[in-house]
Amino acid sequence: MSLSALLAAAPSPEPGGSLDEAAKQAGNAAGWVEENWSTWLNTGLRIILIAAVAVVLRHLVRRALSKFIERMNRSAQAVQATALGSLLVNAERRRQRSEAIGSVLRSVASFLILGTAALMILGAFQINLAPLLASAGVAGVALGFGARNLVTDFLSGVFMILEDQYGVGDTIDAGVASGEVVEVGLRVTKLRGENGAIWYVRNGEVKRIGNLSQGWSTANVDVQVRPTEDLERIRAVITEAAQEMAKEDPWTERLWGPVEILGLDTVLLESMTVRVSAKTMPGQAVGVERELRWRIKRALDEAGITMVAAAPDEDAAGDPTAGMAAPSAYASATSPQSLAATPIPPPNIAK
Repeated sequence: MSLSALLAAAPSPEPGGSLDEAAKQAGNAAGWVEENWSTWLNTGLRIILIAAVAVVLRHLVRRALSKFIERMNRSAQAVQATALGSLLVNAERRRQRSEAIGSVLRSVASFLILGTAALMILGAFQINLAPLLASAGVAGVALGFGARNLVTDFLSGVFMILEDQYGVGDTIDAGVASGEVVEVGLRVTKLRGENGAIWYVRNGEVKRIGNLSQGWSTANVDVQVRPTEDLERIRAVITEAAQEMAKEDPWTERLWGPVEILGLDTVLLESMTVRVSAKTMPGQAVGVERELRWRIKRALDEAGITMVAAAPDEDAAGDPTAGMAAPSAYASATSPQSLAATPIPPPNIAK
């Protein structure tokens, strides 16, 4: 049978069949939309509300933190404007500390607010958050192990700043390096050494810190004189020199207490040592010691009291033979070891 015959024998489709099916599908779609539009509307409004609340809350929290940091800086500047405050408050140190604290607080607040909002939006889409949270926990653990040095440096820097262990302008001994603090960061602290070198110290490597600029410093001077000198006369001469020094600038500000004569530190056959001490401004002990030695030496010379030079410490010098090698048996030509190591002379053929 030919193709034309088959087409002629086939039943013709009803003209209204396709239109009825399309209308039925459109009705089903419209009914499905009508059933779910309220859910979609509620979900959309919930997402918009969560996002709007998160953005507004983040802005308010960051603004409140910025206002708090500005208030701290203004209070520090007000205290520094006074005569005593200029000695006790370092504006740059206070500013850097407050800025670092503010940056950490703003970052933590943004992370918590936006992270919570993102989880709530995913929950609004009926997404199961348990696998996502588990994956995030595993990724966090892996990141913690991989970047543990960075995390250690960051956490150490945060606690150093919060506890105000040191700041800009302080002279510290961090173990691995020492010097004046130039910049305090959350990961690295910048120090300037005595020779002008800049040291970058990771906060996680600092195991102990000696701050030489907090509280006060102590200047100690040892005066060695002959044991036959009159102690009361020495006390009077040193006291007079110290009182004159305390009345002159800039020592009147650097000395935070009277110069005290603590008494005899050591008494030997050829000399005796008088210990003199004074409480000074932080970081000014070395300068006070030098000036105090200068004035005490000049006052003792004018009074006719001779100072004795410090005797060399024999224990510190050590045994001079300690670096010498032990005597060897081969050093003696007649020792058995030397004779055994001597080559056998060749026989005398001439005989």
